[in-house]
Amino acid sequence: MRIAVLDDDPAQTAFVHETMSAAGHVCHTFAEGRTLVQQLHRQTFDLLILDWVVPDLSGEEVLRWVRSTLAERVPVIFMTSRGRESDIVSMLNAGADDYVVKPVAASVLLARVGSLLRRTYQLNTAAVKAAFGDFEFDLNAKQVHVKQQLVSLTQKEFELALLLFQHLNRPLSRAHIVDMVWKQTVDIPTRTMDTHVSMLRSKLGLRPENGYRLTPIYGYGYRLEQIGDEVVETRE
Repeated sequence: MRIAVLDDDPAQTAFVHETMSAAGHVCHTFAEGRTLVQQLHRQTFDLLILDWVVPDLSGEEVLRWVRSTLAERVPVIFMTSRGRESDIVSMLNAGADDYVVKPVAASVLLARVGSLLRRTYQLNTAAVKAAFGDFEFDLNAKQVHVKQQLVSLTQKEFELALLLFQHLNRPLSRAHIVDMVWKQTVDIPTRTMDTHVSMLRSKLGLRPENGYRLTPIYGYGYRLEQIGDEVVETRE
């Protein structure tokens, strides 16, 4: 998952970055609230971890902006040294999903992050298969079956398809897709991602007549939308 951390303490951001990265998450750190808000206009994050007192915009101001502005509800953990009951209640009432008082052990932070991500995205890290309607993903074999028919995909196509279905109806920024599929190992050309999207649209039949629409969002990224009946996800 892609996580944004707002904290102006270098030691704290290094701790969170190391903890999240070791757990397989992609972590981006920000020292100023306004910088994070600017990036939220351009990028997609799966989770925000916010400190209270930071330069520019406070964590509280960022939280209120997120809840009033973003169409998608991004889960937010408030992580701060302010531990009074009134502070905790205030931020939970403002829209935070969880509240952690610093200092916090890495194991506790990982548990809180994992719990919130599972609640939000219905993740099951022990799953070997994920099904979205007629689309079944074998997570071990890296294979996709559509209506029980195997569709041949490259590894990157598989990872991109799974990411899109896991975020069905949610816009994904190009930066998010690069982080999660290409793992930031290369600065991929725009046409590379566009080619992969085009191949998925063709191979998986992601077209309106089949109940799906995979469309570009100008200057931002892509969104896989379901048209008609709601897709029911199941996991084994």
